[in-house]
Amino acid sequence: MSTNSSSSSVRNSLWWSDTALLIYLALATVVVHWITGGRYGFHRDELALLDDARRLAWGYVAYPPMAAFFGRLSLILFGTSLTGFRFFAALAEAAALVATGLMAREMGGGRAAQMVAALAAMAWCLALASLMTYSAFDYFFWVLVAYFVVRRLKTGDPRWWLAVGCAIGLGMMAKYSMLFFTAGIVAAVLLTDLRRDLRSRWLWYGVAASLLIFLPNLLWEARHQFITLTFLTHIHARDVRIGRAEGFLFPGQLQITQLALPIWLAGLYYCLIAKSGRRFRALGWMYLVTLGLFLVAKGHLYYLAPAYPMLYAAGSVWGERWVGSMRRGWAWAVRATVGVVLFVDMVIMALFALPIAPISSQWFKNQVRSNGVIADEFGWQELVATIAKIRDGLPAADRPRLGILVGNYGEAGAVELYGPRYGLPRAISGVDSYWQRGYGDPPPRTLIVVGLTRKFLAKHFSSCHVAGHNGNRYGVANEESLYHPDIYLCGALRGPWPTFWKNFRHFG
Repeated sequence: MSTNSSSSSVRNSLWWSDTALLIYLALATVVVHWITGGRYGFHRDELALLDDARRLAWGYVAYPPMAAFFGRLSLILFGTSLTGFRFFAALAEAAALVATGLMAREMGGGRAAQMVAALAAMAWCLALASLMTYSAFDYFFWVLVAYFVVRRLKTGDPRWWLAVGCAIGLGMMAKYSMLFFTAGIVAAVLLTDLRRDLRSRWLWYGVAASLLIFLPNLLWEARHQFITLTFLTHIHARDVRIGRAEGFLFPGQLQITQLALPIWLAGLYYCLIAKSGRRFRALGWMYLVTLGLFLVAKGHLYYLAPAYPMLYAAGSVWGERWVGSMRRGWAWAVRATVGVVLFVDMVIMALFALPIAPISSQWFKNQVRSNGVIADEFGWQELVATIAKIRDGLPAADRPRLGILVGNYGEAGAVELYGPRYGLPRAISGVDSYWQRGYGDPPPRTLIVVGLTRKFLAKHFSSCHVAGHNGNRYGVANEESLYHPDIYLCGALRGPWPTFWKNFRHFG
């Protein structure tokens, strides 16, 4: 066998196929998260999710059930390992990278286009998978929906609507923002040649499949008076009031896409304007309509992040053809520039999103300043240890009816995770799903209180005094150390517990 024949065989083997390279790239991100994921601590959102994972249900006040399901799976496989808890978020984002590359292939892109599309999506995927939250699974299902739509557009086979419907239903079980993307798909059907599929039974089979998959959560919401709608209304009003919805379009979308901005702009041009991209006009409308809906609804800037992979795929395909028309020297220069820019893009995101900076270093301080999420990964073990120390200082007669009352879900989740090692009672709180779990029977007589104001406590309890302080050994300034620095010891409630509890419900 000739040398050329042998080299061709290696290139064409399964291990060196385009799909294999995409999988290797995706697995590399999983390895990065596995190595770095346990360096700091659980984030407050993860603590609440971890607690919900122990109590599987078809719904929760703050989100649908999917993230809690994978949280439970991680508990079974890895225990309470922080790295293990984040594993399925990393896996979901890795799968999204593969799907992004495959979208480019389905649009006619070669190996270069597939790799560029995946690399363009990688920076945000690295950031998103640094925490175990429902957003990681939401991102994956948006990309999967887009991939199935691309398959429908390429093949002309309406049976792909069944796959689209299943992915939408599963996406709704991850995060309700899938409704916005679904509205974008509906608009794309009405505004493009896909209108003819309205007469196809397969499109309606897809609609039925999405509703059937989502039905258990819908029934849960109905049994709980659609509490999540109340939650979302409250949270949205708060976010608009404090300015979190500002800058959605600019600089928000630039912050999400960073140096990959030219690629998705090229993808939007390819889908909406270029003659060669006519078949994929629906993708452009899916993006624009979803963008418009989030603008009107005043969504967070990152809500639109899962819509970019389909544009990265389209832009990479257009770019591959454009570069292919150049002279060889220019073509190599452009390819090298794109590779370097996307590598720099990933490095920038990793430096500011992954938990890799030495604590208290200038790098770490800059990281916390630009990404406040990281600050809330510190102090939870110290908080629970302080609560235990306060409990140990109580007279023996006061301990059997001791309660731990907390203001937010991070504090509640921390007591649930670290409290058993000290023999502490479970936390009670009025926030989100914790309110539904009540205050215990019989109700507590003595309370250690975290996260509530002195004014609130003076109104509702007969006596309270500062018994400890909330902070962390690294001196990282975060919500707990800045806004909830004091831990109180309180006596009996002034009124009956049922009345207090009815008015104590809040959302966060």
